[in-house]
Amino acid sequence: MAVYQIDPLRDPRWAQFVQIHPRASVFHTPGWLETLRRTYGYECFGLTTTPPGNDLTNGMVFCRVTSWLTGSRWVSVPFSDHCDPLIDRTEDLHSILDWVVQESTRARTRYVEIKPLDSGLRLEGSTRFRRSEEFRIHLLDLGPSVEELYRSFDKSSIQKRIQKAEKERLVYEEGSSPALLKKFYHLMVMTRRRHRIPPQPVAWYSNLLAILGDKARIRVVSKDGVPAASIMTVSHGRSTIYKYGCSDERYNNLAGNVLLFWHAVRDAKESGAQVLDMGRSDLDNPGLIHFKSNWGAANSTLTYWRFPELSRSEKSGRLKGRKIGGYLLSRLPDRCLIAMGKVLYKHAG
Repeated sequence: MAVYQIDPLRDPRWAQFVQIHPRASVFHTPGWLETLRRTYGYECFGLTTTPPGNDLTNGMVFCRVTSWLTGSRWVSVPFSDHCDPLIDRTEDLHSILDWVVQESTRARTRYVEIKPLDSGLRLEGSTRFRRSEEFRIHLLDLGPSVEELYRSFDKSSIQKRIQKAEKERLVYEEGSSPALLKKFYHLMVMTRRRHRIPPQPVAWYSNLLAILGDKARIRVVSKDGVPAASIMTVSHGRSTIYKYGCSDERYNNLAGNVLLFWHAVRDAKESGAQVLDMGRSDLDNPGLIHFKSNWGAANSTLTYWRFPELSRSEKSGRLKGRKIGGYLLSRLPDRCLIAMGKVLYKHAG
């Protein structure tokens, strides 16, 4: 079966297709891809079995990440939690993945990574892709009323903490203004330091807000004029996605993060979203998995796939590198940590 390349930023068929496809997310949209291009210079391309001149009936999207530090690779897509192949027929999916294997090998690409949300997708045995990493993904059904959703939350860890945060009279703000971005980024630097990783450059968040428009929102709560916690959500079609969260741990006892999620739930429901995607969690972070589950979100396995297979030595090297790098990064002053993020994230996509 013939496979055709398209430019998802210039071919109007891609935007139209993503707008109507039920499994499309913000990570498929020209807005997300343009943010990747503008911030990191990644070149994106789409693949389909639909001939030129016809309305698209399927497609996958990739970015070429070219790096002297981490090697060249194709990723579908960088900095996304997931990016489902928008393909309904198995034979179309296999044709596209066969093309990817052949062409990436010819281009001497180090590896190709895909992040399907569909847990029922069977790639082992029928394709040359193999499992590389696994996470938990948390999806909250927004079908019930706001009152029913609230009653479904865990009473002690969610309902009581919402009530506590409301009694604290935290100041809540939302939007996409430079002032809110400044508060968000200040908290993001603090949080990434605790997690021993550098923050993405502020240009990444600024470009997301500028390009996605009202589909990207920053939410901040403050206590006595000091930002205490913040999240960023992005939306497309029937889903709102919690993408980034950060806080000042000195104010964690005020439950500001819980109040922010509660606002996000109500706003998503009011906007007509059917799902609040609470994002992925690492398997070795049971606390985060438990927190998201306490909101009533269903969690399932999210599997990333790679060609060629991730070797044991690569896995071991990754873990060792993160441990050593994290120790060093946690001791850098803020200005150096931010500078490291500007340099490294282009290579990390």
